[in-house]
Amino acid sequence: MINIKNTLPVAADLKWLFLDLNSYFASVEQQDNPALIGRPVAVVPMMTDATCAIAASYEAKAYGIKTGTKIYEAKAKCPDLVCVLARHDRYVYYHHKIVEEIARHTPINKVWSIDELSSRLPPNKRSVEAAIALAHRIKKGLRENIGPAIRASIGLAPNGFLAKVATDMEKPDGLVILHQDHLPGRLFDLSLTDLPGINTNMERRLFRAGIRTVEQFWNVSPKHARKVWGSVSGERFWYNLRGADIPDQKTQRGMIGHSRVLDPDLRPPDMARLVARRLTNKAAARLRRENYHATSFVLSVRSLSGEKWAKQISVSPAQVNFMFLKALDDLWAAMMLELKPARLKKISVTYSGLCTTDEITPDLFDTASEDFQGLKKKNEKLSSLIDQVNQRYGAEALQIGFSPKTQAGHVGTKIAFSRIPDVAEFQE
Repeated sequence: MINIKNTLPVAADLKWLFLDLNSYFASVEQQDNPALIGRPVAVVPMMTDATCAIAASYEAKAYGIKTGTKIYEAKAKCPDLVCVLARHDRYVYYHHKIVEEIARHTPINKVWSIDELSSRLPPNKRSVEAAIALAHRIKKGLRENIGPAIRASIGLAPNGFLAKVATDMEKPDGLVILHQDHLPGRLFDLSLTDLPGINTNMERRLFRAGIRTVEQFWNVSPKHARKVWGSVSGERFWYNLRGADIPDQKTQRGMIGHSRVLDPDLRPPDMARLVARRLTNKAAARLRRENYHATSFVLSVRSLSGEKWAKQISVSPAQVNFMFLKALDDLWAAMMLELKPARLKKISVTYSGLCTTDEITPDLFDTASEDFQGLKKKNEKLSSLIDQVNQRYGAEALQIGFSPKTQAGHVGTKIAFSRIPDVAEFQE
């Protein structure tokens, strides 16, 4: 827990730059296909009107189309809407090119997601004039070296929190400064949910405490903010809003998993099970690549009628495919018996209880059994061989069992908030 003192540790200069790529997935599609520039585009996980948009170009947003909009509703709003199948491998490819370009201009402190990053500015770049000049150089570099369809909003502020807030104040292609001397200023024009960290649940909690505007929150004490949050996070938030440069709290990875909304022809249980096996193998490959072992395996499903089912199996620390495929078979049999689904819509597999090799305490029976140790080594060698072949010859060159094809191509590999797949993941 951080020690927040009564004296506000603020900086008069602009220490942080935050960059938010505008309508990133749709912009990549427009960059790769110039015929889409200027047209309303929705990026979709599968080609059906029953699905949702996972991204929309600004031309589509002008019609009220946004992430989560059902495609049949989107087409009713905009008959000229162009739907494009998501290509997560291209978004990761462009992401790395963009990061390399920005790193030419300023050190990157943290990559927050596929389309967001922050930079703690060097001392000679913290004046208003120097920071603005830097922001313009970054925008020019993106235009000239990545492509004219790739635009970004940039925020400059005394801390990373306010720099992120600034990026949302002007889109697309914005540049906003929130200087310490001008606070609270434009902050009072925002709604509570415009601030990072306040979702609808937290907004309801603030409402119950009589806080309905940013101005009302600004005027409470830090101790009262802590009380509303129920933790020191409220006090951290209070100081962040005032420009205090508070270090981020470190987090530890707790799980690795993959999920898939099934294509219509993969929704019968026998086909869905093949997808579940593929997701299990793929997540196991990530465990090995990131040098983790898992002690728990979870299968969760949602039927086409909306029913949900999830169960967990505990295992000895492992990272090989075969143990988790056995766990999947056991859970799948239980699911079919209890849920009796005619068709499934979504499947998720999750490995949790992660630990590294050094953190494993071997089971006494496991270490004493020569048969167990022989089988363990055999399975580890086979799993490693599968990884090597797929990395060299491409994803699914060598697989355990049949792997069904999907519209999007990459089963399980997709970009989620705060998770950017490694390039290697598309070869697993």
